[in-house]
Amino acid sequence: MGGGTNHQFSKNNMAKQIISSSNLLSFSLALLIIMLSPIPNLASTSLEEANGLLKWKANLEIPNNSLLSSWIPLPLNSDASIPCTSWFGVVCNADGSIQRLNLGSCGLKGTLHQFSFSLLHNLTHLDLSVNNFTGPIPLEIQLLSKLVYLNISLNNFCGVIPREIANIRQLTDLDLSKNNLTGSIPQEIGTMVSLKGISLALNHLSGLIPSSLGDLTSLNILYLFYNKLSGHIPNELGNLKSLTDLELSLNQLSGSIPSSLANLINLQRLFLGANSFSGSIPQGLGRLDLIKLELDDNQLSGNLPDDLCHGGMLQKLTVSGNQLTGPIPRGLLNCPSLIRVRFDHNQLSGNISNSFGFYPSLAYLDISHNRFHGELSQNWSKCKNLTVLNMGYNNISGYIPREFGSSTQLQKLNLSSNHFIGEIPKELGKMTSMLYLSLADNHLSGIIPPELGSLHDLLAIDLSSNRLNGSIPRSVGNWTHIYNLNLRNNKLIHKIPSEIGKLVQLTELDLSQNLLKEEIPSEVQSLQSLQKLNLSHNRLSGSIPDSIKSLPRGTDIDLSYNELIGPVPTNTNFVNVSIEGNLHLCGNFTGLKFCASQISKKKNDPFHHQLILVIMLPLIGAILLGFFMCGLIAYRKRKRHSPQKPLDKEGGDYFSITSFDGGVAYDDILKATNDFDEAYSIGTGGYGTVYKAELQPNNVLAVKKLHSSSENVDHNGFLNEIRALTNIRHRNIVKLYGYCSHVRYSFLIYEYLENGSLGSILRSDVLAKELDWLKRVNIVKGVANGLAYMHHDCSPPIIHRDISISNVLLDSDYEAHISDFGTSKLLKLDSSNWTAIAGTYGYIAPELAYTMVATEKCDVFSFGIVALEVIMGKHPGELPTLSSDYLVLENVGDSRIPLPLPQAEKQVKLVLSLSRACLNSNPNGRPTMRQVSNLLMKDLL
Repeated sequence: MGGGTNHQFSKNNMAKQIISSSNLLSFSLALLIIMLSPIPNLASTSLEEANGLLKWKANLEIPNNSLLSSWIPLPLNSDASIPCTSWFGVVCNADGSIQRLNLGSCGLKGTLHQFSFSLLHNLTHLDLSVNNFTGPIPLEIQLLSKLVYLNISLNNFCGVIPREIANIRQLTDLDLSKNNLTGSIPQEIGTMVSLKGISLALNHLSGLIPSSLGDLTSLNILYLFYNKLSGHIPNELGNLKSLTDLELSLNQLSGSIPSSLANLINLQRLFLGANSFSGSIPQGLGRLDLIKLELDDNQLSGNLPDDLCHGGMLQKLTVSGNQLTGPIPRGLLNCPSLIRVRFDHNQLSGNISNSFGFYPSLAYLDISHNRFHGELSQNWSKCKNLTVLNMGYNNISGYIPREFGSSTQLQKLNLSSNHFIGEIPKELGKMTSMLYLSLADNHLSGIIPPELGSLHDLLAIDLSSNRLNGSIPRSVGNWTHIYNLNLRNNKLIHKIPSEIGKLVQLTELDLSQNLLKEEIPSEVQSLQSLQKLNLSHNRLSGSIPDSIKSLPRGTDIDLSYNELIGPVPTNTNFVNVSIEGNLHLCGNFTGLKFCASQISKKKNDPFHHQLILVIMLPLIGAILLGFFMCGLIAYRKRKRHSPQKPLDKEGGDYFSITSFDGGVAYDDILKATNDFDEAYSIGTGGYGTVYKAELQPNNVLAVKKLHSSSENVDHNGFLNEIRALTNIRHRNIVKLYGYCSHVRYSFLIYEYLENGSLGSILRSDVLAKELDWLKRVNIVKGVANGLAYMHHDCSPPIIHRDISISNVLLDSDYEAHISDFGTSKLLKLDSSNWTAIAGTYGYIAPELAYTMVATEKCDVFSFGIVALEVIMGKHPGELPTLSSDYLVLENVGDSRIPLPLPQAEKQVKLVLSLSRACLNSNPNGRPTMRQVSNLLMKDLL
């Protein structure tokens, strides 16, 4: 070090001290000492600091045309002020010593091993954020004793947080977020009493939250979200009376929310979501002047605090995905500040007529999947900023208010699965911004108002399972952007309007279970984006038109149970079709009689009579043999003295299905699939064929019949695995309703999902365009959430072993559901889990090929492929070419859709970053699905 470090005082300071002497001689002597004392060589000090930075720079990778090109070597006799005036990011104090170093977002790559900690002792501000620094945080950082501001966020620093960092006693702002830091949070940070802001979020920190943080009484901000922190929230955090922001979401915290948090009188934002908190929400939180409160996805129970919105400042309230009960707090009845509210997926109750007031700023409200009753208030139409209103899956009754028609800003209205009566108000046609409208599963009657045709921007409408009658209005032809039209299970009559052919963006059209008559309109041939067409259970007549034959190959077509006549088309496009229940159809299809022309042709065949002889003679012999065998069996039965044991004990026959009688369901499934006729097949995999089974009343199931080679499995193992899967209840996992293990058939019974597999959509240039970037990110989130549940919330954990785009199914809202557990394995924690290689080529983790050991990290690898494929729109191919430089949105983004807007772009880039981490060749280097799920749930980057 230079000699400047020992000269803390200027000449004036020294004079002030010495001049206090009453002795004139002493004063004179003091002046002489000052004059003879060496003057600090500030120029030399500045040069040393500059040369130290140049040495560090030499070890960095710096982009071309970087502003750091201004850092040039200085000759010995050069002006020492050059670094202070000409170097980018360098700010000096009055003495010429470097005081601030601001190098954020400079594209730098390297470490801090060569950083000049010992020379930059006057540094007060250090900003290295948003770069690509790696390696640990050096212990020498404690030498920056004057540091007030330290920001090294959004890098790739690893290792632990050094406890020596606590020696920087003047530090007020500490930001180490978005790195790869591990280990625990040092207790010593609690001694840094000058701190006002701490952000350690988005790392891999584990262990407990130190109780010593409660000593930081000047602290305003504490961000610890998205780590692996466990244990309880320390009661001592209630001492932080200056705290305004406390974010602990996306960890593994448990226990109850401490009531001491109610002491945080300045708290404005409290985020505790996506943990495992239980118990009730402290009532005292309602008395805080909170702006944002997020407690979603925990295990909280009891009532919400009565005084929420006490200070009239609450803007965002999210408590979805808990077990909360009771009514909406009376404090929210008049809370004009509310902007976004989510109560969904709880057990909240009460009369909705009296639970809510008027909210002029409200933009988003979701109270779905609760137990609310009562009738809708007209006040909802007065919320002029409301764009999303979701009240589905409750017990709300009464009429749909006509006043909704004035909500011209509303984009999504979901009132499905309630008890609404009366007609659909024609005034809803005035909601000109409407994109998604669902009134399904109610008791609505009357006609479909032609005025709904004015919703020109509509993307999806679901009016199914009501009591609607009359004709399908011709004005539906105005929905030129719509991709999903569902009018299923009503009492609609007359013919299908020809205007249906104008809906060229349709991917799913369901008009089944109505009273529609006459012929299928030829205009159907215009629906070249169609993937599913269901016209079953109507009274359609005439022949199957050529327009149906021209639909895209692979379209799922259901024309069953109508009054169609004539031959069934035989062209290659007409293969995935259901036609049973049409008594007057003919053709070369299972269950149909031959057409007259086919019979005539066969009779004129010269080999016809020979064929009859070849068939009949063996048949007669078989009949005689059958009689003999029946007699023999009857004789043996009479010889038995003990009663026959039930099949489920002796014959190895098992059947279980939730909410159904087993025997009835078994017979119904066989009947609904015509004894597993190929006509009902909707897909085939390595372990079985999936059939669509439409049971009555109004119940569609997907039934997977195991291939014969997989039916001869150990019954106990089969049952143990299936019973575990039947306990899975997660929104992103296909529901397994039941199973059958029988000497004749073994099959699984799943829920039926309307939009089919993710693979079929991505492989279609037309359908892929419907998956915008936010939908794709949400699909990736859904898969991650489902796998995280299987790996971390099931006991024992379940590994899927065959995650691919073919085994991800999408519902009508394009939410992802993991399916096909044919290769799944219950993970015994005390077992090596040796297994045969199972899965789909191109998705199998590389270590499985040589270790034969299936772990959760195999699923993580497969997830990485799926996530990448969703963004690219195609399989990524050979992984060695997927470097971090190549995996940027501009290179790999699906070119079939335009580049995302900035808000979506951040989320897409996060998916790319996570997918790269999941594809680490070292299994131990991959994140867990809990980590992936938690980060994707937080829209921060």
